[in-house]
Amino acid sequence: MKLKFLAAGLLAALPLFGASTVLAQDITAAGATFPYPIYSRWFTEYSQQHPGVKINYQSIGSGGGIKQVTAGTVDFGASDGPMSDAQLGEAKSHGVNIVHIPTVLGAVVPIYNLPGVNQELKFSQDALAGIYLGKITKWNDPYIAKENPGVNLPDKSILVVHRSDGSGTTYIFTDFLSKVSPEWAQKVGKNTAINWPVGIGQKGNEGIAGMVRQAPGSIGYVELIYALQNKISFGLVQSHDHKFLKASTEGVTAAAAAFAKQIPADYRVSITDAPGPESYPISSFTWLLIPSPAKDHAKGKAIQDFLYWMLEHGESEASSMSYAPLPKAVADRVHATVEALKY
Repeated sequence: MKLKFLAAGLLAALPLFGASTVLAQDITAAGATFPYPIYSRWFTEYSQQHPGVKINYQSIGSGGGIKQVTAGTVDFGASDGPMSDAQLGEAKSHGVNIVHIPTVLGAVVPIYNLPGVNQELKFSQDALAGIYLGKITKWNDPYIAKENPGVNLPDKSILVVHRSDGSGTTYIFTDFLSKVSPEWAQKVGKNTAINWPVGIGQKGNEGIAGMVRQAPGSIGYVELIYALQNKISFGLVQSHDHKFLKASTEGVTAAAAAFAKQIPADYRVSITDAPGPESYPISSFTWLLIPSPAKDHAKGKAIQDFLYWMLEHGESEASSMSYAPLPKAVADRVHATVEALKY
């Protein structure tokens, strides 16, 4: 009899020790490479704390993530460029209602490989647009030299590297260029995939980082963590306030704060070229694309539980990986949105 009471007491006490009520699930997801380093860490930690729940995330680019979540071939997607009204409409035509859940914020940086140049280069808005339009073709072009006095820039051709896949990082970069260069906005525009005027394509942030690292004279654009992890030089970028700023989590947070009152209910907002002396100009939220209602109720509950865990525990790890956590006001709103998911 004592053993029965003891067993009953232990079972009753289990929830107090953090036992998860989430049933074992294999969850599939795909999309953005921009947040992959922190997502990989989060999904691993969550699975360790919730035995039986496995989140398999494929880092295939935002365009692929949007396509797969729209087609219903994954349980959720991820993108650094918010889905357009047309894309959301297409998803609904497939019976998928998608909710954007912002997770962290990050910075896109111009990386370069220029042997013999040890100083940090400054890139004006005109210079970046000119390079990617194919109008600036040499490293010692006056548009680059003007902002980098005293730097011995070589008379060397610029090898332009861009994404070949549908990419949220591309969306962020081209969104910035569209705001600061009327010529870019007219001739090229912004999207996850565009018709590039010049350059060679590589797949993923990983692909661009690898190409620039091995190709002297090259320039590309990646999320900040990829530049830091690969020890690749990255430049300062001219801001909305005409200051040259180096990417940092503080600069990204300042950019988000500048648009805090303009964040709509569905969180689809651009924060590139933000005003303010500290606002890093190529900053963005990144989003998980969550079907609601979920096709599978049990998987939906597991995803919802992960989102609660992300807000309560994961956000505190963002800064250590060179991402900016959600501002508290945004995080509080997201918590309410997660509560409202239909499962």
